[in-house]
Amino acid sequence: MAALPDTTEDRLLGGRVTIFQPTGGYRAAIDPVLLAAAVPAGPADTVLDVGAGTGAASLALAVRVDGVRITGLEIQPALAALARNSATANDLGERVSFIDGDLLTPPGDLAPGSFDHVIANPPYLAAGTGNPPPDAAKRTATVEGEAALSDWLGFLSSMVADGGTITIVHRFDRADDVVSGLRQYAGDVVVFPLWQKNHNGDAKRVIVQARKGEAKDMAGEPAFAPGLVLHQPDGGYTAMADAILRDGGDLDIPAWKAPP
Repeated sequence: MAALPDTTEDRLLGGRVTIFQPTGGYRAAIDPVLLAAAVPAGPADTVLDVGAGTGAASLALAVRVDGVRITGLEIQPALAALARNSATANDLGERVSFIDGDLLTPPGDLAPGSFDHVIANPPYLAAGTGNPPPDAAKRTATVEGEAALSDWLGFLSSMVADGGTITIVHRFDRADDVVSGLRQYAGDVVVFPLWQKNHNGDAKRVIVQARKGEAKDMAGEPAFAPGLVLHQPDGGYTAMADAILRDGGDLDIPAWKAPP
């Protein structure tokens, strides 16, 4: 059993979700909550959360969609253990499970094509770029290791059933990398920016969603959605962002449309 780090007990979705996180190192912010809100899952669907961390996206999705069943895959055993503790604390252990494992050598009980939806919040930094954090756990969560972005996208695509969705939150400046990688396996690609305070190019994050089995050559470019503005000028959340982050509302990714 992995040794658990010192933890804090935190709340998501306005207190509806309890989550245990390391006191230092990797800690979930709003990205996994927005990711969970973008998944078009129904009550009978199955979801795979790759790189589940401490379980923030999985638990937020389980609370938002009653009946959905979620499996989280996490390479760091200590984080997976915290996620399991959080699932128990939220009385979600029957619908949400977390397993230790590496997407490069996935556990044998994860059958390809067996999930209705797959989601991921991959490391944002490519190996050898930026300033890696000194904390090892946070570095693993934020900087690509042996698994590059292309490995993540290939694995996600292999695990989702035909017709299912792949939803990823990533850095806005790597949206092209995510899109080009996904279009090797799926179509109906939609890029949904998460703007900071306006629509004038200040986005730091983006959600990219695609559907497996759709034509991959439907257009030369993906569809670009208007996106979501997160903050008001005074720094507070906008009403739409607040409805998602605190009230558990859906983040509707529009259906793919051909450009005019």
